[in-house]
Amino acid sequence: MKKTFRIPALACVVLGLTACATPYPVGQIMTNVILPVQATSNEGTSSKVGEASCNSVLSMFSYGDCSIDTAKKNAGITKVHHADWHGKNFLGLFGTYKVMVYGD
Repeated sequence: MKKTFRIPALACVVLGLTACATPYPVGQIMTNVILPVQATSNEGTSSKVGEASCNSVLSMFSYGDCSIDTAKKNAGITKVHHADWHGKNFLGLFGTYKVMVYGD
């Protein structure tokens, strides 16, 4: 009987310790990160911030438009200073992803 539980428990431990290579940090239970996406040679401070967002459900369905172009249009930005990416995900069940564009 103990062997019946030992193999699945060992498989769970091994899978929990493995990771895929991703360009951003991902938590197995919760992810809440803000990362840079783009920087330009445009100097100075940004007077406008535009956001665009998209969502994910069950890591199977996603909807929305989180492109840099949409974020620029939402704030009326013509000259981009930099852009950041913000991702929140809980257990792969629900995820919210935003692109924030800073510029004039």
